[in-house]
Amino acid sequence: MENLLEELKASTYLPWSLFGVDLSITKAVVVLWISLALAFLLVWLAGRRTSLVPSRFQNMMEAILEFVREGMVLDIMGKEGLPYFPLIATLFIFILVTNLVGLIPGSYAATSLTGTTAAWAAIVFLTYHLVGVRKHGVLGYLRSFAPAGVPIPLLIIMLPIELISHLSRPFSLAVRLFANMLAGHLVLIVFTVMAMSAAWYVKWLPFAGVVIFYLFEIFVAFIQAYIFAILTAIYIDGAVHVEH
Repeated sequence: MENLLEELKASTYLPWSLFGVDLSITKAVVVLWISLALAFLLVWLAGRRTSLVPSRFQNMMEAILEFVREGMVLDIMGKEGLPYFPLIATLFIFILVTNLVGLIPGSYAATSLTGTTAAWAAIVFLTYHLVGVRKHGVLGYLRSFAPAGVPIPLLIIMLPIELISHLSRPFSLAVRLFANMLAGHLVLIVFTVMAMSAAWYVKWLPFAGVVIFYLFEIFVAFIQAYIFAILTAIYIDGAVHVEH
């Protein structure tokens, strides 16, 4: 059991700190580098040799990118959202690849760390606020927090609620992804321990649970990447089309 729980710990390969900030190279960092490289290679290889009769791999990548473009960007934001397609597609593919790499035995679930998911959530949080300021100006964007025509007593109540709503977005993005991936890996560990410790004549039951839940975790990897990406599109759309 202790050996299996080690899978949830990010081993440190190269300790390093700068001005008191821990910048150590851990197993999670290495997995993120590998995932980033794989995500880049997938897109680069698919677009390197385009042809009128695309290969299955090219078809798959084109289908994924078309899904992000049509199902997230255009459906949520319309044509005004196309400039943000690269960001949303990058988040979707990077998170998806990282989730899937974390399911490889001997690898590490980097998305089960709050540091990883919080960094992505912070990028989204800063991006959509910068988009709002760039689109409407500082004062114009700030006015969206206080709709015109609202009585002052009601405004005093609405403004803190609006601020809390915005501040909770990166928290919910980070925790949702982290909690789902961590919970899935914990369940896999439990089934694996049961399969290893059970008597031979019932060992097939927890082993079947491992297989079934492993397949379910692959599905969860897609769903969580989709939720993170589509919420990013919704938040950016809200910054672009503010209501006064």
